[in-house]
Order: sequence, then structure tokens, then C-alpha cells
Amino acid sequence: MEKPQKHILVCTSCRLNGVQAGACITKNSDEIVSEFLDQLEANELSDSVMVSNTGCFGFCSKGPVAVVYPDNVWYGNITVEDVEEIVEEHILNGNIVEHLLMD
Repeated sequence: MEKPQKHILVCTSCRLNGVQAGACITKNSDEIVSEFLDQLEANELSDSVMVSNTGCFGFCSKGPVAVVYPDNVWYGNITVEDVEEIVEEHILNGNIVEHLLMD
């Protein structure tokens, strides 16, 4: 893979000791990561968009949280069902999904 055009970071509550413990993982953030990977592959974006799971962003009450870089767009309280809309609207069409933005 060359340097990605976009990078999607999803909190999966991974701690430095490797244990997943926190709010986002209890709200299926691991499934959200998988769905991002599936949606990117289905849209032939796997070579230009990277997805990574992360540790805590510190916004547990707004989790699961996903951040799209280099756009610096933070989505909160997302679900597996929101992933397709984020990929279609934001990644493919360049439109921020306003109703999912963290406030």
C-alpha cells in the first residue's frame, strides 16, 4: 500500500497492556472496524484509505468514535449501520455526515 489518501481511526478501547476495556468496545467498535474494512473493499478503496483501531480518545460518553484524517472530522456514537453512510458520503463524495459529528 502506498501512503493512504485518508486514514480512519476507530476507538476499540485498546489499552497499553493490550486489554480491551472501555466504553467503545462494549458498543461493538470492533465490528465497526470490520465493517469499515468491508465497505472500503466493496468500494475498491482499500488501496487509498486505511483503517486502524486505536486506544481511547478520551470521549467515552460519545463513543464509539471514528476520526477521518487528514480531514480532522470526528464522528461520535456511531454504529455498524452508520459505516456505509460515512464511506459513501464522506469518503467517496467528500460530504461530511453532519448528523454523526461529535459536538
